[in-house]
Amino acid sequence: MIIAPKTRGFICITSHPDGCAQSVSNQIDYIKSKGKIEGAKKVLVIGASTGFGLASRITSAFGSEASTIGVFFEKPPSEGRTASSGWYNTAAFEKAAHKEGLYAKSINGDAFSHAIKDETLALIKADLGQIDMLVYSLASPVRTHPDTGVRYKSTLKPIGEKYTNKTVDFHTGEVKEISIEPCTEEDITNTVAVMGGQDWEMWINALKKENLLSPNFKTIAYSYIGPKLTEPVYRKGTIGKAKDHLEQTAFTITDSLKELNGKAYVSVNKALVTQSSSAIPVIPLYISLLYKVMKANCVQEGCIEQIQRLYAERLFVEETPTDDEGRIRVDDWEMREDIQEQVTKLWEQATTETLPSIGDLEGYKTEFFNLFGFNFDEIDYTADTNEVVVIPSLES
Repeated sequence: MIIAPKTRGFICITSHPDGCAQSVSNQIDYIKSKGKIEGAKKVLVIGASTGFGLASRITSAFGSEASTIGVFFEKPPSEGRTASSGWYNTAAFEKAAHKEGLYAKSINGDAFSHAIKDETLALIKADLGQIDMLVYSLASPVRTHPDTGVRYKSTLKPIGEKYTNKTVDFHTGEVKEISIEPCTEEDITNTVAVMGGQDWEMWINALKKENLLSPNFKTIAYSYIGPKLTEPVYRKGTIGKAKDHLEQTAFTITDSLKELNGKAYVSVNKALVTQSSSAIPVIPLYISLLYKVMKANCVQEGCIEQIQRLYAERLFVEETPTDDEGRIRVDDWEMREDIQEQVTKLWEQATTETLPSIGDLEGYKTEFFNLFGFNFDEIDYTADTNEVVVIPSLES
């Protein structure tokens, strides 16, 4: 079929298998170009198919020659209907890993459920014995609690009072004012239940119970802080409460890993174009301005560059540097004082008319469509493409 991008709001409902394969290949090439990382050799990635999770899996495999198991919840293809991009990403990753003799298997299903945890534990037990590292990079808007059956839905809301600021429709380039009503206590509870650290801790407890964690085991989850510009809707909003809980959970997990000399970390990463960030009001405008400034200062990074730097310069060094809250910071270039001063000035100037010149909206849009396998120069999007692509380890 001829596959073209079709958008619905902040998501693209089609994806291109060849474009996704190109994206994965580009990331693999980048990691290989940076040299070997003395990292973990047996790695489980929860949320392994897109964004930081995919970058973590690629960096582990092609930077450290690690055996990897990836868990995700993606839509498979059917005749005349494309898979979700994460499905195609994983198919390309597995094929590349197997070609180089690397172990790579995947599990597709609800990572919050006991069934998927049990399936993953059985696979580790059968194939790897134990794991050296778990990367927790789950980004889901909903969670059904595996014990109670209660379904929680996260929200993107400020706390205490209505928030009004500028945002951009990145499809049209229109800069407009947006107002978001404050959350309820139930909104906070729900968002923490979905995006906090409870499920991360449940994974660790389940693995530890079955003796599947090696000595000196590491686990890492990803967070974001951001600037004062986005504080009300992000770090001081409902998501921020969930991130606070995630970060506190790292200390709880570390305490539980003492007998293994294990450690749990949270890495605070930079703002990037992801399926999740595209859904957050204000963030697309902030990112389009941030990208302009960071590119001008030659410090722009994508997911793969962030994770390579995290692994090589923070996580797998003799002493991992952290901030006063115990967090690893690879948002340091974004949060540089000079970078933020420039972004703040541009924010004041941002209108529908000025954004094309003062921001990088085209860069934002390109990266957005790249997430779904589109806008790669190497791909002929007029060619007939086989949409039914299999993930080798899931092929029945």
